[in-house]
Amino acid sequence: MKRRSSLTAIAATVALAALALAGCSSAGTSSGGSGSGKTTHLAGAPSWCGTKKIKLAQLDGFGGNSWRLVTTASGEDEVKKCASVTSYQYANGNGDTQKSISDIQAFTAKGVDAMVVFADAGQAMLPAIRSAYKAGVVVVPYRVEVGGKAGTDYTQFVGASFVNDGVNWGKWIKSVIPSGGNLLFLSGPKGNSQGNDELKGMKSVLDDSYKFINEAPYDVTNWDPALTQTVLTAEIAKNSKIDVIVSDFGPSLVGALPVFQKSGRSIPALATSDGNALGCFWKDNQAANPDFKLFTVATGNDNVRLAVDWAVAKATGGTPPTSNTFEAPVFEDSVSSSPNPVECEANLPGDIYLSAQLPKDQQTAAINNK
Repeated sequence: MKRRSSLTAIAATVALAALALAGCSSAGTSSGGSGSGKTTHLAGAPSWCGTKKIKLAQLDGFGGNSWRLVTTASGEDEVKKCASVTSYQYANGNGDTQKSISDIQAFTAKGVDAMVVFADAGQAMLPAIRSAYKAGVVVVPYRVEVGGKAGTDYTQFVGASFVNDGVNWGKWIKSVIPSGGNLLFLSGPKGNSQGNDELKGMKSVLDDSYKFINEAPYDVTNWDPALTQTVLTAEIAKNSKIDVIVSDFGPSLVGALPVFQKSGRSIPALATSDGNALGCFWKDNQAANPDFKLFTVATGNDNVRLAVDWAVAKATGGTPPTSNTFEAPVFEDSVSSSPNPVECEANLPGDIYLSAQLPKDQQTAAINNK
């Protein structure tokens, strides 16, 4: 989920006059007028965009793969909806916890008003986040839990409901194999909370007739395509019957699924997250694999938009969103075609995400500009 190789200003100073909607320069009405000391809403912009001018930084712990590139571009795109953000900057920790800490410290010293932080290192980032918050910066960590408490250590944490993903997968699994079956669950690094939450969601829906044949709680793949292939090859050799594969990063499976065909077996049903490469793989292979049904939830690039909305609202005086948790919508279902049939843009890169709000051409530009 990945990004540029060094501290970078994607748009060191956004020319927001050009981005402003008609009438954005005048204040409208919102809860709390000037007499209350609250900033009023910026006319023509979203409700989370107040009138106070701010500088905002978006920070990644590790920003080098296509998912992160699209996610970062999505965050930048969301910022452009609010002309009160007069400067947007970006930093990539490159997987180095100390650099990620230094990035927070550097932006605090520069005097940014708000930060949106993808804190890959988790709780190791909390002291730096707390220090920035205590210095008066609006800090919104998102997606990866950092510990601490909103209002004490940071402004607001914006999470993702991975339990909800698990519930959606579980419901679909029950619909395609109603009498139970063998499930293989693949997730990322050992101990990652995302996989644990997804499993909790599935088990809230599925009874004991659905047997998880992987090592508990999930097979570790690090979301890496090469390791995924190694793991799946071993599982195919051990298990003659796999009814459904569940994976929380669908595109990593594309290189591994042909192992079934090489073993003379149909690719089984797959409950996962979306990716253009996966959709195109299904279209190319489903006819020869009668058991290959596909169900996806949105991969979650737009989680960053909710985090940006919170940070901008708190820093500019806008109205914060009503939710602090992103719930990925169901995206594709090859069985019901609801809400969408499986999608494939064969003329576009495989590593874009058709569920994301960011237009496809902008996703393509983002991943080609590493």
